[in-house]
Amino acid sequence: MVLFALLGSIMFGLKFAMESLPNIHLLGLFIVSITVVFRAKALYPIYIYVLLDGVRGGFSGWWLADLYIWAILWAAAMLLPTGPSKRRFPEWLKKKLPQRLSYMLVAGLHGLAFGTLYAPVWALLGHLDLRGTLSWIAAGLAFDAIHGLSNFLACLFAPQLIAVLRKADKL
Repeated sequence: MVLFALLGSIMFGLKFAMESLPNIHLLGLFIVSITVVFRAKALYPIYIYVLLDGVRGGFSGWWLADLYIWAILWAAAMLLPTGPSKRRFPEWLKKKLPQRLSYMLVAGLHGLAFGTLYAPVWALLGHLDLRGTLSWIAAGLAFDAIHGLSNFLACLFAPQLIAVLRKADKL
C-alpha cells in the first residue's frame, strides 16, 4: 500500500514539476509501467494521482475527465506484454511487435487521442453540439500531437522503469 501511495505521489509531483511544458509529462510512462507490473492494482496509484490533482487544481470540469481518461490508458496497458515469463501477450503479435515498441505505441496513441477523449466532458459542460465538439477537438490537435510524441518517447524507458518497479515490489 505504501508503494502505491508513493507511486501516485511521484506521478503527481512529476506532473506538477513539468507543468511549464505544454502537454509533456511522464504520466503515460508511469501508468503503462505500473500496469504491466501490478495489473489491476495499478488503479490504486492512478487514482491517488487523480485525487491529488483534484485537491491541488480543484474538482472542476477538467477533473471529471481525469476520472476516466487514465482508466482508458490503464485498460489499454492491460493488453500489453507483462514480460518474458508470462504469456499474456498473443504469441503471433509478440514476434511482430517488440515489447518496448508496444509500450511506446499505446502511450503515444493515448496522448494523440487525449483531446478527443476529453471532448465528451467539454461538450456536456460547454453545451457544445457535434460541430462545436469537433471544432474543439480540431483546435487542440497540435497539443495532442505534442502529447502523443512526448508519451511515445518517454516510454522508451518503460522497460527500465518496469524492472525497477518489479524490484520494489519484491521488497
